[in-house]
Amino acid sequence: MQEKKGVALRTDARRNRERILEAAVAELTRCADAPLSVIARRAGVGQGTFYRNFPSREALVLEIYRHEMRQVADAAAHLLETREPARALREWMDRLARFAMTKAGLADAIRMATSAPGGRPKPGHAPVTSAAGLLLRANEEAGTIRPGVTPDDFFLAIAGLWQLDPRSDWQPRAARLLDLVMDGLRAGAPGR
Repeated sequence: MQEKKGVALRTDARRNRERILEAAVAELTRCADAPLSVIARRAGVGQGTFYRNFPSREALVLEIYRHEMRQVADAAAHLLETREPARALREWMDRLARFAMTKAGLADAIRMATSAPGGRPKPGHAPVTSAAGLLLRANEEAGTIRPGVTPDDFFLAIAGLWQLDPRSDWQPRAARLLDLVMDGLRAGAPGR
């Protein structure tokens, strides 16, 4: 019986952490200096639970960034397992656009967390770059995109995403931009 109780606590603790992250994304995107008490209340957890998971605002903001980046990166392999390479790449690009809008909405909070005296460095983007490389290689092998496209090329091509205002109706514009990028990647593909 004791083991079941321990497992339930770990599951409950994980759910609390996920709820805190979800609430923090919403609140910090809306207002970079949203009070942590508001985030805890929105997540439905007490202050003790909140601070046990995130001892400081900086820790919370940087974990949101890492968490969102990890989700985008992990999605690449899953999409390749369940979809053909071209479809996987295009769907992943949509997820990347959502990440870009979340990151843009949190830009002030991230800047505050990383520029504070003794602040932590911003996490690198290597997981997302690796995920893009995985998708590009799979598509090149399938003959669905032109050969030789690197992750650096890809991110330069989609750089317009970071120009969109996350507080606007950005989805249609992002979809149009990403469709144009996909068309460009397909031009010169051996499988066409």
